[in-house]
Amino acid sequence: MEEVLIPTVTAILGAIASFLFVINDNKKQFRHYESEAKAKASAIEHEAEHSLQEAKINIKEQEITLEKKFQIKVLELEKQKTELSLELKSLEDREKRSLKRKKELLKKERYLDTLEDKKQQEIEGVIDILEKSASMTQDEAKTHLIQQVEDQSQLELAQLIRKYEKQAHHDAKKKADYILSQAVTRYAGEFAGERLINIVNLPSDEYKGRIIGKEGRNIKSLEHLLGVDIIVDETPGVIIISNFNLYRRAIATKTIELLVEDGRIHPERIEEVHAKVKKEFEQKVLEEGEDIVVELGLLPMAEELMRLLGRMKYRASYGQNALAHTLEVAKLASIMAAEMDGDAKLALRAGLLHDIGKALTQEVGGNHVDLGVEVCRRYNEHPTVINAIYAHHGHEEPDGVESAAVCAADALSASRPGARREVLESFTRRVKEIEEIALKERGVVDAYAINAGREIRVFVNARVINDNQISVLSKKIAKEIENKVQYPGEIKVNVIREKREISYAK
Repeated sequence: MEEVLIPTVTAILGAIASFLFVINDNKKQFRHYESEAKAKASAIEHEAEHSLQEAKINIKEQEITLEKKFQIKVLELEKQKTELSLELKSLEDREKRSLKRKKELLKKERYLDTLEDKKQQEIEGVIDILEKSASMTQDEAKTHLIQQVEDQSQLELAQLIRKYEKQAHHDAKKKADYILSQAVTRYAGEFAGERLINIVNLPSDEYKGRIIGKEGRNIKSLEHLLGVDIIVDETPGVIIISNFNLYRRAIATKTIELLVEDGRIHPERIEEVHAKVKKEFEQKVLEEGEDIVVELGLLPMAEELMRLLGRMKYRASYGQNALAHTLEVAKLASIMAAEMDGDAKLALRAGLLHDIGKALTQEVGGNHVDLGVEVCRRYNEHPTVINAIYAHHGHEEPDGVESAAVCAADALSASRPGARREVLESFTRRVKEIEEIALKERGVVDAYAINAGREIRVFVNARVINDNQISVLSKKIAKEIENKVQYPGEIKVNVIREKREISYAK
């Protein structure tokens, strides 16, 4: 019995011990889970506090931003209020002048009425005298009296007309002088003369050798692609880029600057950088045109017109920058139109577009007036803009105050001392004529006048023109230049034929 009981008791005690162990282990796990839960709760609470702090910071930043915007809006409203006050004062001044003029006219009208009454009294007095003293019938006296009165009246009327005509001319001249003086004093534009060269600074004279390249291949490639004359002389640390086309010269300057900065100068890299710079300049001229239109408040305007406005920065006329001249004319015309009770905004637009055709003449050729009218009509510009383009060179009469203001502003901008130089204009015209003669020939790809117009480099298509034909072509172009262009000295015609074959190893 004892043998059976002892194992049983032992088993029971072992089971109880196991149960107690399990319970103790579960308590430990529970405490572990409890501490983990508390830790997570603490982390969540910390994260919530952090999020709350960030939210407070964001709200504060937004409050500061809104406050700044509010202040800016307040300043804008103050500015608009000031502008409106000035405009109201201007309107009041014009109204006062109008009232004064009206009073003067009424005074003159009363004076004429007085003269008329005096004339009538004299006629009646003469009739009485004639009827009493003259041995004439009443009809004869009346006829004689009428003739005498008519002669006297015509004399007085002629004198009066001459007086008021003289006064009208005097008043008109004073008014014109006033308008011009107001326009000139309220707008003072800077004059910028255009040069025929750009200078590129080099880090050292070592770069001159890199730009020239082995056997001159780099400088030949540059002059071929860029269409400019590159002068590498003994002047330390610089090279000179020469050409009459401002846009082409600006692209060339930027291309060479990037090549010098990069350090890799070879024909393939030159082509790559030139293509990139040309694309950037196309985008840049559009952005510059957009900036001008936005600044003047002339939106909407066709994108092509804005691009042409940007191109005018790289165009000169008689040594005067075309864009600077255009902006000057636009602002002067706007002021003049406002003084003459015209549409200042329309005059500003017409002045801005009056020379738009000049942005096309270097590439297309032709008269800038006709080109400007064509492109403005294509994009449905206002008829006054079209009339201003025609009128500022005398092709039409101005049809309103705005067109007349543009004509006067154009003459004012062009005639002030130093604004234009005939020598530069005639030079650029001659260089352009030389290039056009070469480009008309069959097989010519590009033609660039360089070396101040004393040489023209003509690049031909190697598949169209062979080696024997380039000699004939150079003589033909030289003969055409002799017959059609007036120039001092001589012009070198340099025809270049280059053949390239490209293959790819795959």
